[in-house]
Amino acid sequence: MGDAHQFNNILLGGRGGANPGQLKISSKGFSWRKSGGGKVVDVAKDDVKSVSWTRVSRSYQMSIRLKAGSNVKFTGFREQDVSSLNTFITSNIGVTPQDKPLAVSGRNWGEAELEGNTLSFVVGGKPAFEICVADISNTQVQGKNDVQMEFHVDDTANEKDTLMEMSFHVPSTNTTFVGDEERVSAQVFCDKILSMADVGPAGGEAVAAFETVNVLTPRGRYLVELHLSFLRLFGASDFKIQYTSVARLFVLPRSAQSSTYVVITLDPPIRKGQTFYPHIVFQYPSEEITELTPLISDELLNTKYKDRLAPQYKGLSYEVFVEILRGLSGAGITKPGTKFRSSQEGYAVRAALKAEEGLLYPLEKSFFFLPKPPTLIVYEEIDYVEFERHGAAGTSSMSSKNFDLILRLKTDQEHLFRNISRNEYHSLFKFISEKGLKILNFQTQGSSAVAEALQGSDDEGVDPHLERIRIARATGDEGDSDEEDEDFVADKDDEGSPTDDSGEEEEPDASDSGGEQQDERPVKKDKKKVEASQKPAASKKKKKDEEGDGDKKKKRRKKDPNAPKRALSGFMYFSLAERENLKKSTPGISFKDVAKTLGERWKAMSKDEKEPFESQARVDKERYTKQMQGYNKGNAGGSTADDESSD
Repeated sequence: MGDAHQFNNILLGGRGGANPGQLKISSKGFSWRKSGGGKVVDVAKDDVKSVSWTRVSRSYQMSIRLKAGSNVKFTGFREQDVSSLNTFITSNIGVTPQDKPLAVSGRNWGEAELEGNTLSFVVGGKPAFEICVADISNTQVQGKNDVQMEFHVDDTANEKDTLMEMSFHVPSTNTTFVGDEERVSAQVFCDKILSMADVGPAGGEAVAAFETVNVLTPRGRYLVELHLSFLRLFGASDFKIQYTSVARLFVLPRSAQSSTYVVITLDPPIRKGQTFYPHIVFQYPSEEITELTPLISDELLNTKYKDRLAPQYKGLSYEVFVEILRGLSGAGITKPGTKFRSSQEGYAVRAALKAEEGLLYPLEKSFFFLPKPPTLIVYEEIDYVEFERHGAAGTSSMSSKNFDLILRLKTDQEHLFRNISRNEYHSLFKFISEKGLKILNFQTQGSSAVAEALQGSDDEGVDPHLERIRIARATGDEGDSDEEDEDFVADKDDEGSPTDDSGEEEEPDASDSGGEQQDERPVKKDKKKVEASQKPAASKKKKKDEEGDGDKKKKRRKKDPNAPKRALSGFMYFSLAERENLKKSTPGISFKDVAKTLGERWKAMSKDEKEPFESQARVDKERYTKQMQGYNKGNAGGSTADDESSD
């Protein structure tokens, strides 16, 4: 590789732990990407001040000092890599790497050197250790000659043992930090640290504070404080996050909604118990106005934060929050581009991931699903994309209005986004094609295979369960199914539709149900036989009456084909969503076992897990109620409307 060098399993050093990744060194600079996606560190050629090598345990460490004062360290190089890279870096980056051996004498007496934002403790002319000044949360003089430093409690730290406190003894005889009668040497050293670390006696006041912000992940309402080197969330749980952990900011408006998502992507993620949160999802009202003056000195505003922060802010709340956070953290902002628009001219399409409904945003370099679970999928990680008709093995006319989008990653992980409206197919297909992603259906079946499948509504193979649902919706009768889910209890799981007439016929006549109904009720059948043998004349008369009533009921049950379709229950939406997945995961499973398993799953689900499906049911119920009102008004005086309302 004459133009670039590439190395795998290179560790990026930092207080939050060492993260493995891939490092590419080219004539443009250094680029490191975390394994499995996530954090990216780019160092431009023009930003490099010096490069040095240090022999560490079993490998070599490259330390890059930037002109801005910070250090970036990469560990995991072999000895033969050092010699080849020295020549490349000298000729392409314009700096000559230096050897920088560590002090291993074990002495704790040396010199403290401050350069940029790095504090080095040097013993015998060799560095023993280095501290990033930005990690210091507070420092103070204790006694006459001791300086105590406290370090930030970082909730994104992924190591069990973290440096929290350190003390330095600064004698008055030192020649680096010279004191006088009013300020001893220890005070001079302490003041120097304070000026570089941008902290006050108690960590400093917040530059900006935003009260009662609605946070969807981790869920709750929080007070958000933005400090010079970290942000804090105060709520049901408190989090303190270093800006060095902020990888990216996303501003994603909700289609046809009065709110906007603001997402902070973290690497490493924050942790609450055993749960990790790589994304913090804020939900701001889109039209809320905020006026704010940052609490920051004019000196800092005109020097370090020049062109990054403004002395005064007034505008939409989420824009003010993002602008201040970007100025303090230096993180980039991603917003929806102009290349994708949904069928409703929005920035996202409605979809379901696992059991959660949300919005899937096709962005410039990634897909982002929000709000729960927030899932970021970079295009470079995708192996192929597959469009799949929803319920293709035996769908009904109802479910054929949707399709599924499968994203298969190079790590063999798979993301299935379900129930996407087929109106979104062409815009999604065009966008994905322009991004150069491999579309499996396109390669194996032709470009129009899925499009043609989406246009139809009938399949050769018919799923009996879905077929019954289709018939039930068409006739408005969901209560006459011959087989029902064993564990589904209507009284507990479904409130029913406003015109539910499932109890209309407690004992259907034999002419309606045939011999099958008689087989299901042997006791009643035997009873009828006994009564018939004892009272033949009365039986004949009763039979005629029942036949007459049956004719009336048949006429009455004859629905208007234009009548609104009945609303489905939350359990039915759950069944539609999970039935095909269950069949795929358990090949050969019988229909009875499918119904039983789905019923058991539904019963075991919590109220929060059922909520997405119950929400669909409530929306469908409202739709049915409104359509029935309009239908009854339009058919006022007609027998069909009268029959429907009487049910």
